[in-house]
Amino acid sequence: MSGRKQQLLKRHRRRKRLTLAGMLLVASLLGLFVSWVLLPLFLLLVWIAHEAWFSDHLFYAPEDDYRYEFPPGTPNFPVILRDGLLQVTDEFDTQQTLILQVRVRSQWLGRFLDPQVWIGDDRQDLERGVAGERFLNLTGQDVGLIAGTLSLRGRYCTLASNAILYVLSNPDFGQQRLLVVAPHADDAELAAFGLYSRASDVTIVTLTQGEIEAEHYRDMGLDATAAARLKGRLRSWDSLSVPLWGGVPQQQCVQLGYYCLRLDAMAQAPQQSFGSLESGESDIRNVRRFNSLSLPGDVDGEPTWHNLVADLAYLLEHHRPDAVLTSHPELDPHSDHVASTRALMEAIELGSWRPRTLLLYANHLHDNDRWPMGPAGYGIALPPAIEPLPADGLWSPVLDESVRMDKAMALGMQHDLQGRPPFKRRLRRMIQRLLAGRRWPRTGEDEFFRKAVRRHELFWVRALDVQQLDDH
Repeated sequence: MSGRKQQLLKRHRRRKRLTLAGMLLVASLLGLFVSWVLLPLFLLLVWIAHEAWFSDHLFYAPEDDYRYEFPPGTPNFPVILRDGLLQVTDEFDTQQTLILQVRVRSQWLGRFLDPQVWIGDDRQDLERGVAGERFLNLTGQDVGLIAGTLSLRGRYCTLASNAILYVLSNPDFGQQRLLVVAPHADDAELAAFGLYSRASDVTIVTLTQGEIEAEHYRDMGLDATAAARLKGRLRSWDSLSVPLWGGVPQQQCVQLGYYCLRLDAMAQAPQQSFGSLESGESDIRNVRRFNSLSLPGDVDGEPTWHNLVADLAYLLEHHRPDAVLTSHPELDPHSDHVASTRALMEAIELGSWRPRTLLLYANHLHDNDRWPMGPAGYGIALPPAIEPLPADGLWSPVLDESVRMDKAMALGMQHDLQGRPPFKRRLRRMIQRLLAGRRWPRTGEDEFFRKAVRRHELFWVRALDVQQLDDH
């Protein structure tokens, strides 16, 4: 977790403690002036209300505007919402990524139920109490938009009658040579299963074993060390085998075997070895035996930053990708994700092969743990951007229903996404289902089955040039 997100979480918890203290004061007054018999009922109702409406980790005000800038020269067109239909007076290129900037204001009921924006047959949910500029994803809706038959309506919210349509043009990166950098097993599937399952030439490299937080395996009777080792072996196997479900052979998958939550420390001391926090292991070769390539780190098996960068540089030279998919360094706060992109950039600088494009994805966010909001199967609106981001392009390929089901099954094969959530989370979901109208898919109980299996996948497009590498 990044320092910024830790600060946001501390502030969130401080506010929650103050709110609870206020509730206890009210409860005490209720007991003094009404009846202590009602106190347990009052506290129960307060807890239910908290779980239904106030338990989201939202680290910004819903009234804040999202702040996005796109590359200079990005075509944009005025749009009018008239009689529930979107009207664009100018012509634009079809089959491109379409983003609609529009001001949304929550109705009173939208403070208790998630505001929904319906775009034809698509639905994109927003924060409760929303009152600001938002960016909706209209990709795949160009036929109806051009014909003037695409409807746009809010439920529990109202939409401004004037909006701006951004048209972001990209090549089909699925037809280019791709390298996917996944910090952990399942990151490639969460971010890009739809893309890599139709790509003509793709390699997936997973940086870590994923061995920590192995409580589930301790429940099987293993001690902490044995449980972590088993989890690391299973998730390493997942990283090599699950992509086959998407048509990527094992020979095109590489497991580097570094250890979870150690990449940032490795970056701070590049020559120092950092073994696992839980498994007791410190030789990355233990899970590399199924790799089809010999890598620089195989020589000594040391989990060092020097070896990680050398491994990535070798893979770049060997596969010569046109585009590399990696975690968004400004949006995704997970320390391993931030460090993985940093290692990639150093590897590009070190080697002689220069990919033309970075495709950036965000499987986690600083500011909103529920994004993408709303049920599985619907579209992905742009995430919160309260602080300015680099002016990257966007590419948002559309996944049809059969690909979405295949993606859900790929997630179901990942050991870290299996099993039942804790009882408290299941109880919270039941309360939110009854009182807040939220729904979760039947394909899996982990939150990522809701967040990742969507009508769109979303990538920020960042062109690489020499100046960017020198500035890194």
